[in-house]
Amino acid sequence: MSIAAPFLVLLVLGGVAAYHRLRLASWVALSAAGLVACLLLGANATATVVGGVLLALVAVPLLVPALRQNFVTRPLLGFYTKILPPLTETERVALEAGTVGFEGELFSGKPDWNLLLSQPKPTLSADEQAFLDGPVEELCRMVNDWEITHVHADLQPELWEYIKRNRFFGMIVPKEYGGLGFSALGNHKVIEKLASISSVVSSTVGVPNSLGPAELLMHYGTQEQKDYYLPRLADGREVPCFGLTGPWAGSDATSIPDYGIVTMGDWGGARVVGVKLTFDKRYITLAPVATLIGLAFRMYDPDGLLGEKQDIGITIALLPRETPGVDIGRRAMPLNSTFQNGPIKGREVFIPLSQLIGGEAYAGKGWQMLVECLSIGRSITLPSTASGGARMGARVTGAYARIRKQFGLSIGRFEGVEEALARIGGNAYTITALAEASAAAVARGELPAVPSTISKYHCTELGRQLIQDAMDVHGGKGIILGPRNYLGRAWQASPISITVEGANIMTRSLMIFGQGAILCHPWVLKEMKAAGNPDRVQGLRDFDNALFGHIGFAISNAVRALWFGITGAMIGTAPGDSYTKRYYRKLNRYSAVLAVLADTSMLLLGGKLKFKESLSGRLGDVLSQLYISSAMLKRYEDQGRPVADQPLLAWSFHNAMHKLELSLSAALRNFPVRPVGWLLWVLVFPLGRRATAPSDRLGHKVAAILMSPNEARDRLGHGAFLTPGENHPAGRIDSYLATVVAAEPIERKFQKAIKGHEIEALDYVAQLDLALARGWITADERHQLDELRRITIDAISVDDFEPWELRSAGFGHGPDAEGSRVAV
Repeated sequence: MSIAAPFLVLLVLGGVAAYHRLRLASWVALSAAGLVACLLLGANATATVVGGVLLALVAVPLLVPALRQNFVTRPLLGFYTKILPPLTETERVALEAGTVGFEGELFSGKPDWNLLLSQPKPTLSADEQAFLDGPVEELCRMVNDWEITHVHADLQPELWEYIKRNRFFGMIVPKEYGGLGFSALGNHKVIEKLASISSVVSSTVGVPNSLGPAELLMHYGTQEQKDYYLPRLADGREVPCFGLTGPWAGSDATSIPDYGIVTMGDWGGARVVGVKLTFDKRYITLAPVATLIGLAFRMYDPDGLLGEKQDIGITIALLPRETPGVDIGRRAMPLNSTFQNGPIKGREVFIPLSQLIGGEAYAGKGWQMLVECLSIGRSITLPSTASGGARMGARVTGAYARIRKQFGLSIGRFEGVEEALARIGGNAYTITALAEASAAAVARGELPAVPSTISKYHCTELGRQLIQDAMDVHGGKGIILGPRNYLGRAWQASPISITVEGANIMTRSLMIFGQGAILCHPWVLKEMKAAGNPDRVQGLRDFDNALFGHIGFAISNAVRALWFGITGAMIGTAPGDSYTKRYYRKLNRYSAVLAVLADTSMLLLGGKLKFKESLSGRLGDVLSQLYISSAMLKRYEDQGRPVADQPLLAWSFHNAMHKLELSLSAALRNFPVRPVGWLLWVLVFPLGRRATAPSDRLGHKVAAILMSPNEARDRLGHGAFLTPGENHPAGRIDSYLATVVAAEPIERKFQKAIKGHEIEALDYVAQLDLALARGWITADERHQLDELRRITIDAISVDDFEPWELRSAGFGHGPDAEGSRVAV
């Protein structure tokens, strides 16, 4: 045998052990057995002995804990402690506030898919389904979005009354306090359905059930606060808002300049200890109509009335609207989306300590409270709104593209329009899967810090692209506002969801990977905690376990990434059916790649990584696409692996992998340490980049799904408000699709007959009369063509107005003038 044989055996067996993540002792035993086999098979004895010596030099120090900890771990711990960036209290709270779900497996390099696929299928309770079929359906029927956004610039009084009476504001409030006690999934489905008819209505309902007084009171409120406020919030006697953002602190919520000074003051006829607040908040949804204000501020105790600590920290209080000094400003107008929004100010507003949420015991714990609850709210309202819009957008655009004809063809038959329809269908499939996955995580009791940011960012970004494509397909129909327009306001409002609850630019570049790299990584947080352990002995033991676990983890992921890259991820065990196994294998590959890049970036850049926002954003994209793809596969499994949905799944998955590889490519080409970037490229893409955007053939199949009645289309639209009605033109157009498809053969026969004969009739009705008289069509077919004409006119018609009708709700009126519109 060759002199190189023992070394090749060590290399191969080491790779096998790393790929399968064998324990260190198992690797040593396997390698030793391999060397013995080499010797018995006639390998060069000297080379075999050298190989054995090298193995011993590595194995002995690592297998003997005393040697390893004293001569390897201890020096590394000292070095690690020096380079570890200090973790601020804000960062520590943010990291400890969330839980880790399946996204942690995606950072592992070897996901355990059973953990994902064994999660229960998201299912509504009987009460939740009944609410969707009853009060939610009726509320949707009542909505006239044009009246809301143009005529009244507000919900009509009857809508406000209906929402309050049916406890829409109390969906998350437990039943014992008079609420509906819905799960996060139930909350998601309600917001989704409302958003499919009006984003103003969905926002109005969504905000009280998101981050705000009710959510905070349920988790942290005193029993007295819960008993008083929760029933009033549930039945609408109190309309809540929450003041966090201000002119000087937006995404950087920890820098809020609003403050409260602990002092004595008068409240309820008594002299009590309280807080005198000065604040300036803006962009506060529901503020103009709110009766109960949740307020975040920084609390100070300069006179030591509560103790020695003067800077107590961020605190949250409840302010009744009528509290002296509270100034509710004028309404803001966010891009013609007329949900109630505006500023709140106050100067030296006194409240007692009993108005702090949780009382004095929770003074200074506001940041922790916000972080924990924000992950819940961010998982529901905005993703659900995008999901509702996506479901409706896909359904109605597909129907419109079949109804609307140019050059004698449905516009959806043109390849350029097909491309847009494919994006609409694929993005709708992606958004709806992701939104449901994040809601289901909350429903299982998780606090999904990382998935909530992924869901918020990608659902809103894809929603913006979807509405843009829908507008392009509709053309003039989409740009003429009026009662018949069901896209214009959604297109105008799409940047709002991009901006709120953490601007998307900041969410992508700072939060997704920034939190995920530490919170989801199986070893990093353990190393950080061990390094900071004041018990030096226990800290050394913990760091030793974490460090060598991390080293083995890194080696394994490098081997797995290279192997999958060479084989194209075509080999390896994977769940799923014959159609989806290849998808799981691809995710296994890129999970390993993500882990390698994350470890390399943290090792080489250390604390500087948080300032490399472009790199962080691109690695966050990789994590996001892995999570999104997992959510789509889980939905496919939950729905019984429907064959009809495979084009939607395939388009969405290939699109995700294409985006993932583009992000990887950009990250490697711009890696701060250039030689390392070149080496990583060879490891990650040994045969070059292979993922491509979805093919035209696949896009054609997706477009066909949207333009024809079928089960996949029905599933994609399930959850949207599709009931046709006078105030719901999108529902009417969607309902026409089957009639249009049935009439198309007759229409073609009629057009062929007209073109094949010389006729004098120019008017469409006269041509129909002539065709019937000459026997080219039957009476029943004439009726079908009349109906086709009627619904086509309804589908393509737009609105026009008298000049006075276009004046805004308050145009030319003072606050007391007759005809002025006043918010309820």
